[in-house]
Amino acid sequence: MGAAVGGSAHDGGVRITGEQRRRRLVVRQLALGVGGPGRPAAATPEEVTRRLVALHATDAPSVHLAVLARVPGLGLDDVRDALFERRSLVKVLGMRRTMFVVPRDVVPVVHAAASAPVASRLRARLLKELATLPTDPAVEDPEALVAAAEAQVHAALAAGPLDGAQLSRAAPLLRTAFLPTTDKAWDVRRTMTSPLLSVLSAEGSVVRGEPRGAWSSPRHVWSPMTDWFPDGIPAMDEETARVELARAWLEAFGPATVADLRWWTGWNLGQARRAVAALDVREVEVEVGPPGGDAVVADGVMLRATDLDADLDPALDDVVDGHAALLPTLDPTTMGWTARDWYLGPHREQLFDSAGNAGATVWWQGRIVGLWVVRPGGDVVWRLLEDVGADGETAVAAEAQRLGAVLGGSTFTPGYTTPLYRELLAAG
Repeated sequence: MGAAVGGSAHDGGVRITGEQRRRRLVVRQLALGVGGPGRPAAATPEEVTRRLVALHATDAPSVHLAVLARVPGLGLDDVRDALFERRSLVKVLGMRRTMFVVPRDVVPVVHAAASAPVASRLRARLLKELATLPTDPAVEDPEALVAAAEAQVHAALAAGPLDGAQLSRAAPLLRTAFLPTTDKAWDVRRTMTSPLLSVLSAEGSVVRGEPRGAWSSPRHVWSPMTDWFPDGIPAMDEETARVELARAWLEAFGPATVADLRWWTGWNLGQARRAVAALDVREVEVEVGPPGGDAVVADGVMLRATDLDADLDPALDDVVDGHAALLPTLDPTTMGWTARDWYLGPHREQLFDSAGNAGATVWWQGRIVGLWVVRPGGDVVWRLLEDVGADGETAVAAEAQRLGAVLGGSTFTPGYTTPLYRELLAAG
Protein backbone atom coordinates (compact mmCIF):
# COMPACT_ATOMS: atom_id res chain seq x y z
CA MET A 1 0.00 0.00 0.00
CA GLY A 2 2.96 2.33 0.51
CA ALA A 3 3.04 4.18 -2.81
CA ALA A 4 4.88 7.48 -3.16
CA VAL A 5 2.99 10.74 -3.14
CA GLY A 6 2.08 12.18 -6.53
CA GLY A 7 4.80 14.80 -6.36
CA SER A 8 7.09 15.46 -3.40
CA ALA A 9 5.44 16.19 -0.10
CA HIS A 10 7.49 19.40 -0.08
CA ASP A 11 6.54 20.93 -3.42
CA GLY A 12 3.33 22.47 -4.68
CA GLY A 13 0.30 20.75 -6.16
CA VAL A 14 0.40 17.59 -4.05
CA ARG A 15 -2.43 15.11 -4.55
CA ILE A 16 -2.98 12.47 -1.89
CA THR A 17 -4.69 9.37 -3.21
CA GLY A 18 -7.38 7.44 -1.40
CA GLU A 19 -4.91 4.59 -0.88
CA GLN A 20 -2.46 6.95 0.78
CA ARG A 21 -5.21 8.41 2.94
CA ARG A 22 -6.18 4.94 4.11
CA ARG A 23 -2.56 4.17 4.88
CA ARG A 24 -2.32 7.36 6.93
CA LEU A 25 -5.53 6.40 8.70
CA VAL A 26 -4.03 3.09 9.82
CA VAL A 27 -0.83 4.70 11.06
CA ARG A 28 -2.41 7.71 12.76
CA GLN A 29 -5.66 6.29 14.07
CA LEU A 30 -5.73 2.50 14.26
CA ALA A 31 -2.35 0.82 14.80
CA LEU A 32 -1.52 3.07 17.74
CA GLY A 33 0.21 0.31 19.64
CA VAL A 34 2.90 0.25 16.92
CA GLY A 35 5.50 2.99 16.88
CA GLY A 36 6.90 4.69 13.80
CA PRO A 37 9.31 7.43 12.77
CA GLY A 38 8.85 10.29 15.22
CA ARG A 39 5.77 8.60 16.67
CA PRO A 40 6.20 6.37 19.73
CA ALA A 41 3.71 3.60 20.33
CA ALA A 42 0.70 4.51 22.49
CA ALA A 43 0.63 2.49 25.70
CA THR A 44 -2.19 4.01 27.79
CA PRO A 45 -5.84 5.03 27.32
CA GLU A 46 -4.74 8.64 27.73
CA GLU A 47 -2.29 8.37 24.83
CA VAL A 48 -4.89 6.71 22.61
CA THR A 49 -7.41 9.46 23.36
CA ARG A 50 -4.91 12.22 22.74
CA ARG A 51 -3.96 10.76 19.35
CA LEU A 52 -7.65 10.76 18.37
CA VAL A 53 -8.45 14.11 20.07
CA ALA A 54 -11.65 12.70 21.60
CA LEU A 55 -13.53 9.42 21.94
CA HIS A 56 -17.27 9.24 21.34
CA ALA A 57 -19.01 8.49 24.64
CA THR A 58 -22.70 8.57 23.78
CA ASP A 59 -22.78 4.78 23.63
CA ALA A 60 -21.39 3.56 26.96
CA PRO A 61 -19.27 0.59 25.75
CA SER A 62 -17.64 2.51 22.88
CA VAL A 63 -15.02 4.34 24.94
CA HIS A 64 -13.54 1.11 26.29
CA LEU A 65 -13.80 -0.73 22.98
CA ALA A 66 -12.20 2.11 21.01
CA VAL A 67 -9.13 1.92 23.25
CA LEU A 68 -8.93 -1.88 23.30
CA ALA A 69 -9.12 -2.02 19.50
CA ARG A 70 -5.99 0.08 19.12
CA VAL A 71 -3.51 -1.11 21.74
CA PRO A 72 -3.08 -4.84 22.42
CA GLY A 73 -2.28 -5.36 26.09
CA LEU A 74 -4.75 -2.84 27.47
CA GLY A 75 -7.87 -4.09 29.26
CA LEU A 76 -11.21 -2.86 30.54
CA ASP A 77 -9.76 -1.93 33.94
CA ASP A 78 -7.10 0.26 32.31
CA VAL A 79 -9.81 2.39 30.73
CA ARG A 80 -11.88 2.50 33.91
CA ASP A 81 -8.89 3.64 35.96
CA ALA A 82 -8.12 6.47 33.54
CA LEU A 83 -11.75 7.64 33.65
CA PHE A 84 -12.68 7.24 37.29
CA GLU A 85 -9.56 6.69 39.40
CA ARG A 86 -6.90 8.91 37.84
CA ARG A 87 -9.60 11.10 36.26
CA SER A 88 -7.13 11.91 33.53
CA LEU A 89 -9.89 11.36 30.97
CA VAL A 90 -13.11 13.35 31.36
CA LYS A 91 -16.57 13.04 29.81
CA VAL A 92 -17.81 16.31 28.33
CA LEU A 93 -20.83 17.31 26.27
CA GLY A 94 -19.18 19.10 23.37
CA MET A 95 -18.98 18.96 19.61
CA ARG A 96 -22.37 18.57 17.88
CA ARG A 97 -24.10 18.26 21.29
CA THR A 98 -22.40 14.85 21.61
CA MET A 99 -20.84 13.26 24.70
CA PHE A 100 -17.09 12.78 24.30
CA VAL A 101 -14.15 11.67 26.42
CA VAL A 102 -11.11 13.95 26.22
CA PRO A 103 -7.81 14.25 28.10
CA ARG A 104 -8.10 16.37 31.22
CA ASP A 105 -5.93 19.20 29.86
CA VAL A 106 -8.06 19.36 26.69
CA VAL A 107 -11.29 19.98 28.63
CA PRO A 108 -10.83 23.81 28.68
CA VAL A 109 -10.26 23.80 24.90
CA VAL A 110 -13.37 21.74 24.13
CA HIS A 111 -15.42 23.67 26.68
CA ALA A 112 -14.64 27.07 25.15
CA ALA A 113 -14.61 25.94 21.51
CA ALA A 114 -17.73 23.77 21.54
CA SER A 115 -19.44 23.09 24.88
CA ALA A 116 -20.23 26.66 25.95
CA PRO A 117 -21.93 27.60 22.65
CA VAL A 118 -23.89 24.34 22.77
CA ALA A 119 -24.94 25.08 26.36
CA SER A 120 -26.33 28.46 25.38
CA ARG A 121 -28.50 26.89 22.68
CA LEU A 122 -29.66 24.05 24.93
CA ARG A 123 -30.66 26.43 27.71
CA ALA A 124 -32.58 28.65 25.30
CA ARG A 125 -34.40 25.63 23.87
CA LEU A 126 -35.34 24.31 27.31
CA LEU A 127 -36.74 27.67 28.36
CA LYS A 128 -38.70 27.95 25.10
CA GLU A 129 -40.18 24.47 25.52
CA LEU A 130 -41.20 25.22 29.10
CA ALA A 131 -42.88 28.40 27.91
CA THR A 132 -44.70 26.93 24.90
CA LEU A 133 -45.37 23.23 25.48
CA PRO A 134 -47.96 21.75 27.83
CA THR A 135 -46.39 20.59 31.09
CA ASP A 136 -47.35 18.78 34.25
CA PRO A 137 -47.55 20.75 36.48
CA ALA A 138 -48.10 23.93 34.52
CA VAL A 139 -45.11 26.28 34.45
CA GLU A 140 -45.73 29.99 34.94
CA ASP A 141 -42.12 31.20 35.12
CA PRO A 142 -39.69 29.00 33.15
CA GLU A 143 -36.55 30.86 34.25
CA ALA A 144 -37.50 30.64 37.91
CA LEU A 145 -38.30 26.94 37.57
CA VAL A 146 -34.98 26.15 35.88
CA ALA A 147 -33.04 28.14 38.47
CA ALA A 148 -34.79 26.34 41.31
CA ALA A 149 -34.25 22.93 39.67
CA GLU A 150 -30.55 23.71 39.21
CA ALA A 151 -30.26 24.58 42.88
CA GLN A 152 -31.89 21.27 43.82
CA VAL A 153 -29.52 19.34 41.53
CA HIS A 154 -26.39 20.96 42.96
CA ALA A 155 -27.59 20.48 46.52
CA ALA A 156 -28.32 16.80 45.88
CA LEU A 157 -24.96 16.15 44.19
CA ALA A 158 -23.08 17.85 47.01
CA ALA A 159 -23.86 14.76 49.10
CA GLY A 160 -22.35 12.37 46.53
CA PRO A 161 -22.77 10.98 42.99
CA LEU A 162 -26.30 10.09 41.90
CA ASP A 163 -27.72 8.48 38.78
CA GLY A 164 -30.63 10.03 36.90
CA ALA A 165 -33.36 8.17 38.79
CA GLN A 166 -31.82 8.96 42.18
CA LEU A 167 -31.33 12.57 41.17
CA SER A 168 -34.93 13.01 40.09
CA ARG A 169 -36.04 11.78 43.51
CA ALA A 170 -33.62 14.06 45.34
CA ALA A 171 -34.43 17.04 43.08
CA PRO A 172 -38.21 16.78 42.60
CA LEU A 173 -38.47 19.72 40.18
CA LEU A 174 -36.70 17.54 37.62
CA ARG A 175 -39.90 15.51 37.43
CA THR A 176 -41.66 18.42 35.74
CA ALA A 177 -42.96 16.73 32.59
CA PHE A 178 -43.54 17.74 28.99
CA LEU A 179 -46.83 16.29 27.72
CA PRO A 180 -47.42 14.80 24.25
CA THR A 181 -48.87 17.13 21.64
CA THR A 182 -49.39 14.57 18.86
CA ASP A 183 -50.35 10.91 18.53
CA LYS A 184 -46.92 9.96 17.16
CA ALA A 185 -45.28 6.94 18.80
CA TRP A 186 -42.18 8.95 19.68
CA ASP A 187 -44.16 11.81 21.23
CA VAL A 188 -44.43 10.63 24.83
CA ARG A 189 -44.44 12.14 28.28
CA ARG A 190 -40.88 13.10 29.23
CA THR A 191 -39.45 14.78 32.29
CA MET A 192 -37.08 17.73 32.50
CA THR A 193 -34.29 15.53 33.92
CA SER A 194 -32.42 14.76 30.72
CA PRO A 195 -32.59 18.20 29.06
CA LEU A 196 -31.54 20.04 32.21
CA LEU A 197 -28.64 17.66 32.88
CA SER A 198 -27.54 18.18 29.27
CA VAL A 199 -27.54 21.94 29.85
CA LEU A 200 -25.55 21.63 33.07
CA SER A 201 -23.12 19.19 31.48
CA ALA A 202 -22.48 21.49 28.52
CA GLU A 203 -22.07 24.44 30.89
CA GLY A 204 -19.44 22.47 32.76
CA SER A 205 -21.10 22.40 36.17
CA VAL A 206 -21.79 18.64 36.29
CA VAL A 207 -19.94 15.67 34.84
CA ARG A 208 -21.03 12.18 33.81
CA GLY A 209 -19.29 9.62 35.99
CA GLU A 210 -18.98 5.87 36.42
CA PRO A 211 -21.79 3.57 35.30
CA ARG A 212 -23.80 1.63 37.84
CA GLY A 213 -23.12 -2.09 37.51
CA ALA A 214 -21.16 -3.38 34.53
CA TRP A 215 -18.62 -1.33 32.58
CA SER A 216 -21.02 -1.20 29.63
CA SER A 217 -24.10 -0.04 31.56
CA PRO A 218 -25.84 3.11 30.27
CA ARG A 219 -26.94 3.91 33.83
CA HIS A 220 -24.23 6.37 34.89
CA VAL A 221 -23.93 8.70 37.85
CA TRP A 222 -23.55 12.48 37.87
CA SER A 223 -21.14 14.50 40.01
CA PRO A 224 -20.23 18.17 40.38
CA MET A 225 -17.51 19.22 37.94
CA THR A 226 -15.65 20.56 40.97
CA ASP A 227 -14.88 16.93 41.85
CA TRP A 228 -12.70 16.95 38.69
CA PHE A 229 -11.77 20.66 38.63
CA PRO A 230 -11.98 22.11 42.18
CA ASP A 231 -11.78 25.68 40.87
CA GLY A 232 -13.98 25.02 37.85
CA ILE A 233 -12.91 24.49 34.25
CA PRO A 234 -10.16 27.01 33.43
CA ALA A 235 -11.44 29.82 31.23
CA MET A 236 -10.19 30.13 27.65
CA ASP A 237 -10.91 32.56 24.82
CA GLU A 238 -13.40 31.02 22.39
CA GLU A 239 -11.53 31.91 19.18
CA THR A 240 -8.21 30.72 20.61
CA ALA A 241 -9.83 27.48 21.68
CA ARG A 242 -11.27 26.92 18.20
CA VAL A 243 -7.83 27.31 16.67
CA GLU A 244 -6.32 24.83 19.14
CA LEU A 245 -9.09 22.30 18.56
CA ALA A 246 -8.74 22.64 14.79
CA ARG A 247 -4.98 22.16 15.11
CA ALA A 248 -5.36 18.94 17.10
CA TRP A 249 -8.08 17.60 14.81
CA LEU A 250 -6.15 18.27 11.61
CA GLU A 251 -3.07 16.57 13.01
CA ALA A 252 -5.12 13.44 13.69
CA PHE A 253 -7.61 13.53 10.81
CA GLY A 254 -5.87 15.51 8.08
CA PRO A 255 -5.71 15.75 5.19
CA ALA A 256 -9.33 16.77 5.32
CA THR A 257 -11.65 19.42 3.97
CA VAL A 258 -13.01 22.43 5.81
CA ALA A 259 -16.41 20.75 5.42
CA ASP A 260 -15.09 17.77 7.40
CA LEU A 261 -13.83 20.06 10.18
CA ARG A 262 -17.10 21.98 10.21
CA TRP A 263 -19.11 18.78 10.54
CA TRP A 264 -16.91 17.24 13.26
CA THR A 265 -16.92 20.36 15.44
CA GLY A 266 -20.47 21.49 14.79
CA TRP A 267 -19.22 24.99 13.95
CA ASN A 268 -20.63 27.10 11.17
CA LEU A 269 -18.62 27.55 7.99
CA GLY A 270 -17.22 30.94 9.00
CA GLN A 271 -15.97 29.63 12.33
CA ALA A 272 -14.27 26.65 10.66
CA ARG A 273 -12.62 28.84 8.03
CA ARG A 274 -11.32 31.34 10.60
CA ALA A 275 -9.82 28.56 12.70
CA VAL A 276 -8.02 27.05 9.69
CA ALA A 277 -6.84 30.49 8.53
CA ALA A 278 -5.04 30.94 11.85
CA LEU A 279 -3.04 27.72 11.37
CA ASP A 280 0.11 27.03 9.38
CA VAL A 281 -1.54 24.49 7.11
CA ARG A 282 -0.68 23.30 3.66
CA GLU A 283 -3.30 23.05 0.94
CA VAL A 284 -3.37 19.72 -0.88
CA GLU A 285 -5.71 17.79 -3.13
CA VAL A 286 -7.31 14.70 -1.61
CA GLU A 287 -9.17 11.88 -3.29
CA VAL A 288 -12.56 11.29 -1.69
CA GLY A 289 -13.93 8.54 -3.93
CA PRO A 290 -14.54 4.93 -2.75
CA PRO A 291 -11.81 2.27 -2.81
CA GLY A 292 -11.47 0.97 -6.34
CA GLY A 293 -13.66 3.73 -7.74
CA ASP A 294 -13.00 6.85 -9.78
CA ALA A 295 -10.55 9.39 -8.37
CA VAL A 296 -12.95 12.09 -7.20
CA VAL A 297 -10.84 14.99 -5.94
CA ALA A 298 -11.61 17.68 -3.36
CA ASP A 299 -9.58 20.57 -2.00
CA GLY A 300 -8.18 19.80 1.44
CA VAL A 301 -5.84 21.04 4.14
CA MET A 302 -2.98 19.43 6.02
CA LEU A 303 -1.30 20.57 9.22
CA ARG A 304 2.33 19.75 8.39
CA ALA A 305 3.66 18.42 5.09
CA THR A 306 6.42 16.52 6.91
CA ASP A 307 3.74 14.37 8.57
CA LEU A 308 3.02 12.76 5.23
CA ASP A 309 6.62 11.66 4.78
CA ALA A 310 6.60 9.95 8.19
CA ASP A 311 3.30 8.17 7.56
CA LEU A 312 4.50 6.84 4.21
CA ASP A 313 7.79 5.50 5.55
CA PRO A 314 8.35 2.08 3.90
CA ALA A 315 9.21 0.64 7.32
CA LEU A 316 5.48 0.78 8.11
CA ASP A 317 4.37 -1.24 5.07
CA ASP A 318 3.97 -4.45 7.06
CA VAL A 319 1.90 -2.65 9.71
CA VAL A 320 -0.53 -1.26 7.17
CA ASP A 321 -0.69 -4.24 4.83
CA GLY A 322 -1.55 -6.71 7.60
CA HIS A 323 -3.77 -4.50 9.73
CA ALA A 324 -7.28 -5.52 10.79
CA ALA A 325 -9.44 -3.84 13.42
CA LEU A 326 -12.85 -4.29 15.04
CA LEU A 327 -14.14 -0.84 15.92
CA PRO A 328 -17.21 -0.14 18.07
CA THR A 329 -20.34 1.87 17.38
CA LEU A 330 -19.69 5.58 16.93
CA ASP A 331 -15.94 5.01 16.84
CA PRO A 332 -14.00 8.28 16.40
CA THR A 333 -12.37 7.04 13.20
CA THR A 334 -15.60 5.79 11.61
CA MET A 335 -17.26 9.11 12.53
CA GLY A 336 -14.24 11.30 11.85
CA TRP A 337 -15.18 12.80 8.47
CA THR A 338 -18.40 13.82 6.80
CA ALA A 339 -17.11 12.58 3.39
CA ARG A 340 -16.55 8.87 4.09
CA ASP A 341 -16.62 7.10 0.73
CA TRP A 342 -12.82 6.75 0.62
CA TYR A 343 -12.87 4.33 3.56
CA LEU A 344 -16.53 3.27 3.74
CA GLY A 345 -17.14 2.34 0.12
CA PRO A 346 -20.66 1.05 -0.68
CA HIS A 347 -21.50 -0.12 2.84
CA ARG A 348 -23.24 2.93 4.31
CA GLU A 349 -26.79 1.56 4.31
CA GLN A 350 -25.73 -1.70 5.92
CA LEU A 351 -23.51 -0.22 8.65
CA PHE A 352 -25.11 3.13 9.54
CA ASP A 353 -28.57 3.75 10.94
CA SER A 354 -31.01 6.20 9.34
CA ALA A 355 -29.70 9.06 11.51
CA GLY A 356 -26.11 8.56 10.35
CA ASN A 357 -24.84 6.76 13.46
CA ALA A 358 -22.16 4.16 12.76
CA GLY A 359 -22.51 0.61 13.99
CA ALA A 360 -19.67 -1.76 14.88
CA THR A 361 -17.35 -2.16 11.88
CA VAL A 362 -14.61 -4.49 10.64
CA TRP A 363 -11.59 -2.79 9.03
CA TRP A 364 -8.91 -4.17 6.73
CA GLN A 365 -5.99 -2.04 5.51
CA GLY A 366 -7.72 1.21 6.43
CA ARG A 367 -11.13 0.57 4.89
CA ILE A 368 -14.41 -0.74 6.24
CA VAL A 369 -15.17 -4.26 5.02
CA GLY A 370 -17.78 -5.69 7.41
CA LEU A 371 -19.40 -5.71 10.85
CA TRP A 372 -19.07 -7.64 14.11
CA VAL A 373 -21.08 -8.42 17.23
CA VAL A 374 -20.61 -10.02 20.62
CA ARG A 375 -23.27 -12.70 21.09
CA PRO A 376 -24.72 -13.72 24.45
CA GLY A 377 -22.07 -15.92 25.97
CA GLY A 378 -19.22 -13.68 24.81
CA ASP A 379 -18.42 -15.03 21.33
CA VAL A 380 -17.13 -12.35 18.95
CA VAL A 381 -18.45 -13.04 15.46
CA TRP A 382 -18.18 -11.05 12.25
CA ARG A 383 -19.43 -10.86 8.70
CA LEU A 384 -17.43 -9.57 5.75
CA LEU A 385 -19.22 -7.55 3.09
CA GLU A 386 -16.48 -7.86 0.50
CA ASP A 387 -13.63 -10.20 -0.44
CA VAL A 388 -10.48 -9.36 1.52
CA GLY A 389 -8.54 -12.47 0.54
CA ALA A 390 -7.18 -15.23 2.72
CA ASP A 391 -4.71 -12.94 4.53
CA GLY A 392 -7.48 -10.49 5.37
CA GLU A 393 -9.81 -13.18 6.69
CA THR A 394 -7.03 -14.64 8.82
CA ALA A 395 -6.19 -11.22 10.26
CA VAL A 396 -9.85 -10.44 11.05
CA ALA A 397 -10.29 -13.82 12.73
CA ALA A 398 -7.18 -13.27 14.84
CA GLU A 399 -8.35 -9.82 15.90
CA ALA A 400 -11.78 -11.15 16.86
CA GLN A 401 -10.16 -13.86 18.94
CA ARG A 402 -7.90 -11.31 20.65
CA LEU A 403 -10.79 -8.98 21.45
CA GLY A 404 -12.90 -11.84 22.77
CA ALA A 405 -10.08 -12.85 25.10
CA VAL A 406 -9.72 -9.29 26.39
CA LEU A 407 -13.46 -9.04 27.05
CA GLY A 408 -13.34 -12.39 28.88
CA GLY A 409 -16.91 -13.35 28.09
CA SER A 410 -18.30 -9.90 28.88
CA THR A 411 -21.25 -8.87 26.72
CA PHE A 412 -22.89 -5.54 26.01
CA THR A 413 -25.76 -3.99 24.08
CA PRO A 414 -24.87 -1.10 21.73
CA GLY A 415 -27.20 1.85 21.66
CA TYR A 416 -27.08 2.02 17.86
CA THR A 417 -27.76 -1.01 15.70
CA THR A 418 -28.80 -1.76 12.11
CA PRO A 419 -30.98 -4.59 10.77
CA LEU A 420 -27.83 -6.35 9.54
CA TYR A 421 -26.27 -6.11 13.01
CA ARG A 422 -29.38 -7.59 14.60
CA GLU A 423 -29.44 -10.35 12.00
CA LEU A 424 -25.84 -11.30 12.75
CA LEU A 425 -26.48 -11.15 16.49
CA ALA A 426 -29.40 -13.55 16.20
CA ALA A 427 -27.80 -15.97 13.74
CA GLY A 428 -26.81 -19.36 15.18
